[in-house]
Parts: sequence; C-alpha cells; structure tokens
Amino acid sequence: MTDRRGVVAKRAEDLVPGVAYVRGWARARRSAGTLADQLVLLGLDSDFPSLVADVNVFGDGLVQLGTVHPEAAELLAKLITAGLDAEMDSKVDEAHPSSRHETPAA
Repeated sequence: MTDRRGVVAKRAEDLVPGVAYVRGWARARRSAGTLADQLVLLGLDSDFPSLVADVNVFGDGLVQLGTVHPEAAELLAKLITAGLDAEMDSKVDEAHPSSRHETPAA
C-alpha cells in the first residue's frame, strides 16, 4: 500500500539497479539533520532517539521520527502550530504594514 507521496511504501531492503537510492537517502539525511539540530536547541533531542534517514523502494527519502511518547508528539505539533501562526502573523503584517503600530486618535 502506498499513499500519494510514497511515504508508506515499503522500505528499500533489496536494492534495484537504476533507482537513485543514495540521492533520496542523502536528502532525507540532510532533513533529519536539520530537524535534529532544532530538536537539540529545544531540548527535545532525547524525546526523538530513533530519528533517522531512510529510503523507500522507489528511492524517495524518508525521515523516520521513530516511536515517541504522546507528550513529545503533542509538543511537536504545538511547536509546528506556533510556527505556522507566527508565519501567518508575519504575512499579515507585511500585507498591512500601516496597521501594525497605529495609535488611536484622541
């Protein structure tokens, strides 16, 4: 079974000639490293001890978070939401710069 992005495709255990497994894995490794760096800064690295790069049978890179406690998953979801909220606020400020620091007329 495969979803539209191939994330649930079977892991590449038996390699097939002509599939760019290394390219996919290298991309996943960079992404996993970026995520790991941020988790360290947040003090959450020990909550995601199984974070690894992987590749599926199609050569698509995958980042496996591993098994985590519900609290760690919930915190990660909250951090993502907070980041998205901050990004949206920034876009609103860019679209309407005059409304940022207006003071009401007396």
